[in-house]
This record gives sequence, structure tokens and C-alpha cells, in this order.
Amino acid sequence: MEDEVELPTNPNSLKNHTNLPVDEDDDDPPALSSQAMAALREFLAEQSQSAAEPSNGNEGRSDSSVALVAEDWRLSQFWYDPETAETLAREVLTLCQLGSSNSDSGSPLVACIACPTLYAYLKNNDSDMRVQLLEYDKRFEQYGSEFTFYDYNQPGELPLELKHAFDVVVADPPYLSKECLEKVADTISYLTRSSESSLLLLTGAVQKDRAAELMGLQPCGFRPRHSSKLGNEFRLFTNYDPGMRLGGWEQEK
Repeated sequence: MEDEVELPTNPNSLKNHTNLPVDEDDDDPPALSSQAMAALREFLAEQSQSAAEPSNGNEGRSDSSVALVAEDWRLSQFWYDPETAETLAREVLTLCQLGSSNSDSGSPLVACIACPTLYAYLKNNDSDMRVQLLEYDKRFEQYGSEFTFYDYNQPGELPLELKHAFDVVVADPPYLSKECLEKVADTISYLTRSSESSLLLLTGAVQKDRAAELMGLQPCGFRPRHSSKLGNEFRLFTNYDPGMRLGGWEQEK
């Protein structure tokens, strides 16, 4: 999700999670820690092989399961670690089950904005689950009709059939800038079925006030992590009280 000069931080979300101070209005790709830089060098050296390998989150799964493409660090791609992906998938499944029991409109629809790790985990848990991945990286066209090309710079250029269609929306904006979050918020408004739709936002802790202002979101106690270790604090925000799940809403100190 970005223009031809600067591509999005990643298809699985990461934003500018770095060990360096963050300019909140800076859309530059994230700077990496020394450990991450070493991993990047190794990645580039093995690039020709890794293109055909599944991500860490899919190791040990059957050939028939949904697999992620290899992280492309030139796109600043970093996948969720297994615990984070499993926790998020479990929460989305719970929300869908609750939605199904309270609705006569059929099984809920889920939108994953720039978080393909979650999409893969959801589909591997329930292949019949109705999930749409909105993503900039066209390698995910392998997911067929459940893939929609998405550039956050153009939030209004989405298929009409997606408008107000989703009961659960999970978003992981590619940058920590105010502009990026505002445009992703516009996308979320386009996708959500109603004010009752459940929204989960994964982004940097520095976006806390903006997330509350733009979408009425509150931070949860659960701390998302990624397979590649990044320095910036990463948070999960929701528009609903998860109760005992996700560590609950974090209380103001």
C-alpha cells in the first residue's frame, strides 16, 4: 500500500516499528535493529530460495492449507508471530460466533486490511469462513476472489460490493503517520456494516490518541508481536470491550 516510490510497510502490518525515535508524520520505511539488519542480509542472500517457502506462521501445515508468501523486506513485510496470530484468530472466531448467534443474516463477514498472517490463520482454522484480504502486495492474488487490491492512499477505490458488507474488520495500517491512519479509518468506515460492527486495529502505541479520536478505540492489554523482532511498542485497539479476552481494555492510570 504505497506509491511507486515508497511501498507499504507490509502486508502483515507493521508500520514503523523500529528501535529509533519515530516522527509520527514520517512515512519512511522503518529502520531496523542490528539483529533485524543481520536477518535482512541473510534474507537477501537466500531470496531466490525463500520465495517458495512458507512463513514461520505456516510451518508444519499441510500442503492444502493457506500459506503465506515469504516476507519481502524490500516492502517492509513482517509477519505476526504464532502466538499473536493465534490470539487474533481466536478473537475473530469468537466475534463471528457471537455475531451468528445474534443475527439471522447468515455467517459474519470478516475484512483483513493489510494483515495476511491473520487471514491465513483464519482460513486454516475454518476454510469455509468468509474472509476478505485487502492488500497492496499482488502476490496474494493466489487467494483468488478473497483478495482485493488495496492502496491506502486511495481508500475510496474499492469494489462497491464491499461497501458496508463486513461485521468484523481487522486493520494494520502500514505507517504511523496521521494521514495514513485517517485514510485507513475512511476505509474502515466504507467496509463496516454498521456501528455494531467489531473493529480491531493493530498499530503503534503512539497512535493511541488518534485511534480514540478517529474511531473511538481503546487499547487492550494484549501486546502483539512479530516474528522479526522490532523495537517500537505495538498495540491492539478495539471498539468493543473484550471482557476477559485480549487482556481486557487497559485502564487509564
